[in-house]
Amino acid sequence: MTGPVFRFAPSPNGELHLGHAYSALLNARMAAETGGRLLLRIEDIDVARCTPQFEEGIYRDLAWLGIEWEQPVRRQSDHFDDYAEALDRLVDAGLAYPSFMSRGEVRAIIAEAETEGHEWPRDPDGAPLFPETERRLSQREREARMQAGDPYAWRLDTRAALAHVGGPIFWEEQGHGPQGQTGLLRANPTAWGDVVIARKEVPTSYHLSVVVDDALQGVTHVVRGRDLFFATAMQRLLQELLGLPAPVYVHHDLVLGDDGRKLSKSRQDTGLATLRAAGLTPDDIRRMVGL
Repeated sequence: MTGPVFRFAPSPNGELHLGHAYSALLNARMAAETGGRLLLRIEDIDVARCTPQFEEGIYRDLAWLGIEWEQPVRRQSDHFDDYAEALDRLVDAGLAYPSFMSRGEVRAIIAEAETEGHEWPRDPDGAPLFPETERRLSQREREARMQAGDPYAWRLDTRAALAHVGGPIFWEEQGHGPQGQTGLLRANPTAWGDVVIARKEVPTSYHLSVVVDDALQGVTHVVRGRDLFFATAMQRLLQELLGLPAPVYVHHDLVLGDDGRKLSKSRQDTGLATLRAAGLTPDDIRRMVGL
């Protein structure tokens, strides 16, 4: 079967809200308008926070909205081997390294630098970039600490990764970014520093699993909220490193709360289950999100 492939990929760590409804309905509409397919993916690599109850709620809410998706549903927790294989490729190529610093140690390094008057660089989400200290650890020290059982996370060596790619990276944006960016855009992965791509106990992270999943599922159009616009740069880098195809990206506006902030799963007043219990209909939801 050919044609565009879209996907809606929620995490079952809370109830879906109006923002999720907008994204799911927009994906479904674009799939219908283009004669494409709509897939549903459950992004549950955070096994501590994701629950079967929330997953069942996702199916219930989407069915109530009248959204139909192809079976089977891909559940990320069933495919850790796929992500481990991709991670091994990056490690074997010398593009990822284990980092052992705790959050407290990282905070202390940043605080010391700022006390000395240095402005610490931050990523597009406002979080401080990871210090470069552990990038310089010897292979012998890394192996010794791993064998000793020290907790660690795998981080992408972004500088080495960009050198490995050997040229600029772009993506096709058919939606728009926070400043209206659209068209063929140049990615800037260095803005994120050395991101976590896996952990000792879980062989993946959001960035790694999403690019592997999109490739394995043949996704051609990634339609998602504008809050993930800048994350596209890191995902495009991983696609280039792993030889994966690049989808078209469509970043859409966010559904905001009364206070002007984006909705979160903690806001029960915008939860679809709460709104349904209050007597609202799927048509009411479509009107509320502008569809």
